[in-house]
Amino acid sequence: MKNLMIAIVLIHSCLGDVSHILPEYLTTTTTTPQPPPRPYSFQYQAGRHPGNVDRVHEESGDGSGHVRGSYSFIDPKQKVRTVQYAADENGFHASLINYEDTVAQPVDSKAVKLAKEKHFQLYQKIAEANAHGAPGNLPRDSASVGRAKDRHIQLYQKIAEEHAAIAAQREAERLSYEATSVVNDVNPDHAY
Repeated sequence: MKNLMIAIVLIHSCLGDVSHILPEYLTTTTTTPQPPPRPYSFQYQAGRHPGNVDRVHEESGDGSGHVRGSYSFIDPKQKVRTVQYAADENGFHASLINYEDTVAQPVDSKAVKLAKEKHFQLYQKIAEANAHGAPGNLPRDSASVGRAKDRHIQLYQKIAEEHAAIAAQREAERLSYEATSVVNDVNPDHAY
C-alpha cells in the first residue's frame, strides 16, 4: 500500500503543465480535461513486538480534498487512546476519544491537604503583616557576610575610580587631537 501511495504521488507530479518551458507551444492552447477524483482508503496495524498490535491507523479520502480517519495507540498506562479526524475546505478537525482521565485533576492526600492548609495560613499571616506595614523578619548579616560586603564595595569603588581615570584620559586625548588636527573638507562636487 505504501508503494502504491508513492507511485500515485510520483505519477501525479508528472501530469503538470510544462508548455511555458517550450517556446513552440506558447501560441498553441490545448485543454486537458481534469482527471476524475482519485479516492483512496488505507488502514494498517503495527506493534513493537511480533504478534502484538499497539497502534492502528485508517484513513480515506474522496479525491476532492475531504479526508476522514482515525488512529489509536496504547499509552504507557496500557490504555487505548483514539484520535478521530477530518480534513475539508474548512481545515483540520480532530476529536480525542477516551482521554477523559488525562485532564482529570489528581485528588490530594491527607498530607497534601494539611500542607496546603499550613501554607495558606502562613501566606495569610505574611499578607496581613505586609498590609499593616509591619517590618519583615529580614535576616541579619553574619560577620563574614559583612566583611565580604565591605570588600565588595571597596573593589567596586576602586574599579569605578580606574574607569573614571581612563575615561578622563581618553577625553583629554580626543580634545588634544581635535585641537591639533586640520578639518578635511571633502566635497564630492568639487572638481580638481
